[in-house]
Amino acid sequence: MIFDPSISYDVVLQDIPAVPFVDYWSGLFNLNQTFMDDIHNRSEKCGYTSFMEEALTFPPEGLLPAPPNVDYSMPGCELWNDIFSAVSLVNPCFDIYQVATTCPLLWDVLGFPGSFDYLPEGTQIYFNRTDVQKAINAPIQEWEECSSGILRTDTSEYSSLSVLPKVIEHTNNVIIGQGMLDYIISYNGTLMAIQNMTYNGAQGFSHGPQTWNDFFVPYHSELSLGDLAGAGVMGKYHNERGLTFATVQLSGHMLPQYQPSASYRLVEKLLGRVKTLGTESDFSTQKGNFGNGFNFITANVTK
Repeated sequence: MIFDPSISYDVVLQDIPAVPFVDYWSGLFNLNQTFMDDIHNRSEKCGYTSFMEEALTFPPEGLLPAPPNVDYSMPGCELWNDIFSAVSLVNPCFDIYQVATTCPLLWDVLGFPGSFDYLPEGTQIYFNRTDVQKAINAPIQEWEECSSGILRTDTSEYSSLSVLPKVIEHTNNVIIGQGMLDYIISYNGTLMAIQNMTYNGAQGFSHGPQTWNDFFVPYHSELSLGDLAGAGVMGKYHNERGLTFATVQLSGHMLPQYQPSASYRLVEKLLGRVKTLGTESDFSTQKGNFGNGFNFITANVTK
């Protein structure tokens, strides 16, 4: 199971779907019409619009050609970065991992609450504390949540073009979760990667999102105000030939952080504790009269 994964070229996951993403969440970006017209024109000229239209065909009509600007050699086509720069003027606290974030800039004990590091005066990053490093038998050294320069020598193919289809074929139980508020790896980018992936005798999904089923997250009791989590229909899901793709509304890049209850339900599905992600039943670890499976329509019918 992987959440908001980097399984294809950066241009596929970011630049090609960037303009449709901004269109969909236009109220959260609040960009002026002149800029919007410009990025739409550039998306057309860079070949992004036509590529995405071809990639999101259900069922696929064949393997996709090499993505445009895959090596970032085309001038004026780095739309993802240009959009980020523009929205950061409107919303200096814009979070590439969860685009509904606004100012003031929040802080967390890991020191990386959003698009950039932030350490308020008088605070300390938790895992940089010597006592914490000693307690967990970690090396006494500088720690960062997102370190640079990692895996720069990795020349392997992206997983959707190499190992991921084999994992699906060997397990017939792979789940990809996708937070819909994630800008750094967007929904359409992940879906394009799936549509170009051949596994278990066919390519991609044969049915488009308009036919997918509701992803139901059980109503449940909360142990405290510190672990509040949503319930009900939280997105859509689709399964074909051993691969399940689930979208999660109100979630950014880190699904367990933004939607812990939905993430937990995905774990239950992976472990076989629930038949489908549409099953309206309690969590397997919490039973009670929470209203799951309750038919509100028939219950309110009066004779």
